[in-house]
Amino acid sequence: MLFLNDSLDTRTNDGELRLTIMSSVAQDESRKTSERSKWGQTRSMEKGVVFGGSLLGYDVIGGKMTVNQEGAEVVRLIFHKYLQERKGCSTIARELREAGILSSKGNCLWSSATVTKILKNEKYCGDLIQKKTYTPDFLTHEKKYNHGKEPLVALKDHHEAIIDRETWEAVQRELSRRNRATGCGGHGNRYPLSGKIRCGECGKSFSHRTKKRQDGSSYYRWCCFTATNEGLRRTDGAGNVIGCSVGRQIRNDIAMDLLRRSVNAVTLDKKAIISNLARIVESILASGGDSGEQELRRLELELEKLQARNDTIHDRFFDESITKADYQRAKARCESEMNRVQEKIAAIKQRQTLNTDTQTLKPDIRAAITGIVSGRTADDDFYGHLLQQMTVYRDGRVEVALNLLPAKWVYVLDGLEKYRAKIGGHDTSSVPISVSSPFSSGYGME
Repeated sequence: MLFLNDSLDTRTNDGELRLTIMSSVAQDESRKTSERSKWGQTRSMEKGVVFGGSLLGYDVIGGKMTVNQEGAEVVRLIFHKYLQERKGCSTIARELREAGILSSKGNCLWSSATVTKILKNEKYCGDLIQKKTYTPDFLTHEKKYNHGKEPLVALKDHHEAIIDRETWEAVQRELSRRNRATGCGGHGNRYPLSGKIRCGECGKSFSHRTKKRQDGSSYYRWCCFTATNEGLRRTDGAGNVIGCSVGRQIRNDIAMDLLRRSVNAVTLDKKAIISNLARIVESILASGGDSGEQELRRLELELEKLQARNDTIHDRFFDESITKADYQRAKARCESEMNRVQEKIAAIKQRQTLNTDTQTLKPDIRAAITGIVSGRTADDDFYGHLLQQMTVYRDGRVEVALNLLPAKWVYVLDGLEKYRAKIGGHDTSSVPISVSSPFSSGYGME
């Protein structure tokens, strides 16, 4: 490769070496430039310069925040609806969409997450917190959320507030209270069916909700995310088609029962599966006819040598043959190698114990596998892993698809006192159950 500007030819003897050196120098210079830039930005942030774009209620120009009165009125409306009118974020988002109120992006696509973000934003009470994200790698420039990796830059009463501090703090307390009451303070798949129940009308996932009965008890149900947040399907003031008219929800215990029935309907040679699995587990426990004695002796000998070397390092230090810094480095390396060898020795001894106990474990192994395969000891998480997708349709059908299986089970809802399960469109079984109320209220399958 020939570089004309740098008079560099990688075909020559020293060309590759020169290219490597120049690349290293360039990379180091890039690192230094990144560090200088980050240092300068941090100092500017400490002086109150705002890094970032405008947001609802504020215009950011030249690193300064000024109130945008039109957007500020929307912000005040959101805080009023949440705190004074006691409305939820989903309801507020729906009302903003229906009223045709524009967001900071210039559209009416409000969501509960957008409303929640506004309610939590400290800028609206006049404070400024920066460095919420950071760039750990100056080469990729990939940003990550700052969870304590770097110190935040926080300034109190930095700019004109849209919401008074007392109101803002009251909203934070209310957010925390509602999260505790509903158990929705975090994210992620906390339930076995999370992300696996879909709406047959709009295609979005069903979300988990808690419903209270008149007697004070509660139960869990799954509802279409779009229908819950946007209401029935319609056209809003801006001409956007929003909402979902699936008109269906399903109680969690009913969904789990459908899943169990589908799994149990799979025709399998359970005795053969139990036997094969037990044999595999037993062979893993007893793997390697070699008990590891030879490897154990070698490691113990290596450990003795490392201990002798550690003693020598101590002697050299006390004889003042090496400096304190050299002593500390040599000691750290030696202790690290000793720890590595000791871990290997412990692993071999553990494996030898397992090999010794394999015969006594065999009955317990077979009993545990039998319970799982037969479904007697399997919990909701176990069944949740087997489910690929459950789809709820407007006409009352619930379709269940299991992982790695081409067949699908379709349950028809409403009115009858039986589940009618179909595989591939053909009736294969009908299991009577007790129906207490229609499916639209969360129970009752045909």
